[in-house]
Amino acid sequence: MTRIEVDLPNSLLLELDRQAAASAQGRSQMIASILAEHMGERLHTIFQVSTSGALVAGVFDREVSVSTLLEHGDFGLGTFAGLDGEMVVLDGVAYQVHGTGAVKVAAKDAGAPFAAVTRFSADETGCSGTIMDMKTLTEACDRFRKSENIFYAIRLDGCFDRISTRAVKPPVEGVGLAEASKSEGLFSFEDITGTLVGIWSPAFSSAFSVPGYHFHFISEDHQHGGHLLDIAASDLKVQVNALTDFHLVLPETEKYLKADLSQNNADDLAYAEEAHKD
Repeated sequence: MTRIEVDLPNSLLLELDRQAAASAQGRSQMIASILAEHMGERLHTIFQVSTSGALVAGVFDREVSVSTLLEHGDFGLGTFAGLDGEMVVLDGVAYQVHGTGAVKVAAKDAGAPFAAVTRFSADETGCSGTIMDMKTLTEACDRFRKSENIFYAIRLDGCFDRISTRAVKPPVEGVGLAEASKSEGLFSFEDITGTLVGIWSPAFSSAFSVPGYHFHFISEDHQHGGHLLDIAASDLKVQVNALTDFHLVLPETEKYLKADLSQNNADDLAYAEEAHKD
């Protein structure tokens, strides 16, 4: 977020405060909304490519480029074509965390089969308190959510006492996400500074998204990262952005169009979110 100072006439400031109060927004949020509307930008929008069901079914082909994703958001997560690592989008840069643990800035023409991004603009900020595990991370973030029926982008910054991540490796042709996740790389770090990039999705979105919290990590030096598996930390800075507009882009590749997406993928998706040893 960039901070700017603007001189306004008193009459305009009074009207700004009146409209902000009427819509239950702060001054900054109201100004951002007005500017976004005037410039044709979409705030509070989550832009998602493909569905979680397609990913579970093994549709790992390139559906969109990194450059296209960054046109729609500066914050988010996903994976890369062929399940070649985890995607972390932070401050307008897409990072690729390989299954070996190596991290690089993703090429603009790199492909993604699944991703969700937004233009991050915090509505709520605060402190996490003590986090001992994934359960207490969930409880800490829940305090900043006001609804179970919209999406949220969640950013946590600070020093992590302990953090465990994973990164998928390209699987053999023809396997689904659950089987592919068995060959992931697992990593553990202590006393590491970085950022958690998270998306929270409501239960009703389970047919096309990852319900609940989904976090990816990137270290401050951009040398470590991955899909979050475990955590311990204290007093992280928490920023939360409520997302009330959902934009889903469905692939047009032959593999997606012919895939059987009628199955309930909840169990396989939950399995893929956990840690697995070779």
